Amino acid sequence: MSAELPPICDYEGSDYQASFWDSGNRTYEDGVEAIALKRLLPPGGKLLLEIGAGAGRNTPRYKNFERIVLLDYSRSQLVQAQKRLGRSERFVYVVANVYRLPFVPGLFDTATMIRTLHHLADAPLALRQTRQVLKSGAIFILEYANKQNLKAILRFLLRRQTWNPFNPEPVEFAELNFDFHPKAIRHWLNDAGFRLDKQLTVSHYRSALLKRLFPTAWLVTMDSLAQLTGNWWQLSPSVFTRSTASGDSPIASLGEFFRCPACTHFPLEETPNAMKCPACGKNWPVQDGIYQFRE
Repeated sequence: MSAELPPICDYEGSDYQASFWDSGNRTYEDGVEAIALKRLLPPGGKLLLEIGAGAGRNTPRYKNFERIVLLDYSRSQLVQAQKRLGRSERFVYVVANVYRLPFVPGLFDTATMIRTLHHLADAPLALRQTRQVLKSGAIFILEYANKQNLKAILRFLLRRQTWNPFNPEPVEFAELNFDFHPKAIRHWLNDAGFRLDKQLTVSHYRSALLKRLFPTAWLVTMDSLAQLTGNWWQLSPSVFTRSTASGDSPIASLGEFFRCPACTHFPLEETPNAMKCPACGKNWPVQDGIYQFRE
């Protein structure tokens, strides 16, 4: 596989968890996202893939899953997650590129991608890669930044922004930061092999002024009610979707897990400090309990 991959937004060395979530006045956003996840997650499962896991903010919310694979492009983010969650058989920490997932086809029964798609220059490719590693009937929960939000519509109508929120094309408002149109997301999910089951609109009251005027608990409660309109219209800055992997899929055999992201060969040979591909000869390091499949 020699084709050049799209650029990646790299959070290596970032204090994103501390600066944005822990001390960034994001209690409201975290609260409403927790409600959306609770509504969309299946009752439980054996193996969940968390794409863009970062420092593990959402991982404790997957409490009814036997094992969780935390995948991120940044090793330093996974080091933070490991410190938060600890080392155990339940958590698998994997550094990898979402455009070349290092897992055998048909492995996972659930996957999530929260606050990650908005950094992807080729969202359809990432969705196809995700579908490939899911079993038929698996649940996929996706969050995306919505370009057709009410604020963007008003700014466009008042001529305070140049890009059109009704245009289905993604808008890159900053480098590797994209907003997506709901119709485009639905189209890409369908093309990737997903059946859209449910939509929730989230973070309706994401405003510094509203946060100052109203208690966080009240805003979270109001948002939880507004989320239920998601199947009718999508006008909030964030949208959560729940889809089912449709069509036939291979089922990973017992013991199969990783595949080589460079040549797609599996199984890999496990050594004390690496996963070795017998086909192309690449060695993928394993350091301090973190698998590193990033080239």
